[in-house]
Amino acid sequence: MTPVGQGTFTTTSGVYEAFPLPEYASDAINTDYKSYLVEVADGIKIHVLEIGTGQPVYLQHGLPSSGLLYRQVAEHLPLDEYRLIMPTLVGLGFSSKIPASDHTIESHIAWTNALLEELNLQDLIFVGHDWGGLIGAGALSRSPDQMAGMVVLNTVLDAPRAPRETPATLKVVQTPILGEFIMEGLTSMFAFLPGTQNDPDSMSADVIDLYSRPLEEDGNSKGPLAFMRMSVLSPENPDTPLLLVTEDYIRNRPVPTEIVWGMNDPVLGTRLDEMQAFLPWATSFETEAGHFLQEEVPAEIAASIQRVHVRMQTKN
Repeated sequence: MTPVGQGTFTTTSGVYEAFPLPEYASDAINTDYKSYLVEVADGIKIHVLEIGTGQPVYLQHGLPSSGLLYRQVAEHLPLDEYRLIMPTLVGLGFSSKIPASDHTIESHIAWTNALLEELNLQDLIFVGHDWGGLIGAGALSRSPDQMAGMVVLNTVLDAPRAPRETPATLKVVQTPILGEFIMEGLTSMFAFLPGTQNDPDSMSADVIDLYSRPLEEDGNSKGPLAFMRMSVLSPENPDTPLLLVTEDYIRNRPVPTEIVWGMNDPVLGTRLDEMQAFLPWATSFETEAGHFLQEEVPAEIAASIQRVHVRMQTKN
């Protein structure tokens, strides 16, 4: 399913197809946001939320959320100084929906890179979380001069050198047929989101609705499951060479970097040491948050963005 907008929006990057948000989504943000679509391949459109002017900050969410995940971070930034770009990965939110078999790491990196090339964001600060960290970094590796600073939030950026432990729940949902039965028949991935948080109330029914309802209304319930099945947990995975390219890009571009980590994340909370070893030049901050830090510690993320910006200016 390809979304269809109404009218146009003019941004610093160009003129794009405006996308009016449904009321339940527009109520979660203010009227200063621009909501628009960018066609990144034939019939494939990425939905973008944008607010503010000045230093470009590219904020990439992960599974199973959308660009709306960063709405509270925006509230803690001076929007006369920062231009926040909050895209939604293909297959989620209000971006194009695709067959489960079309979800590949290569495709998501290519689509995201096409968006970056179109928006032509120079000296941007990249903020990556969960799948958005790997996909966003992979996209930036193909436009290497765009990134000038980075904030890393509970994600994985390096390729596996040995088999990585697979959580039992992931093993189950990755199993063909059984995964569909559990994630579509018995429950949904969204039912598990409060349990990924330090404060379960931070993932209230209204918040979950922001992320789940676009998929339910589009009949795209297999999208999150397809993402989970893309996980690269072994050096023998055919996508490992692709991750190695991304890894080399990050290692060879030691821009001002901060790590903000949710230590109570049941998925990635214990992997801070690995990220610190991978990014030895980065400053890291531990928080009590769970997986979706943006819903629990948005002020800390905003402060990190500002510190990285100051270091970028000092570096120059």
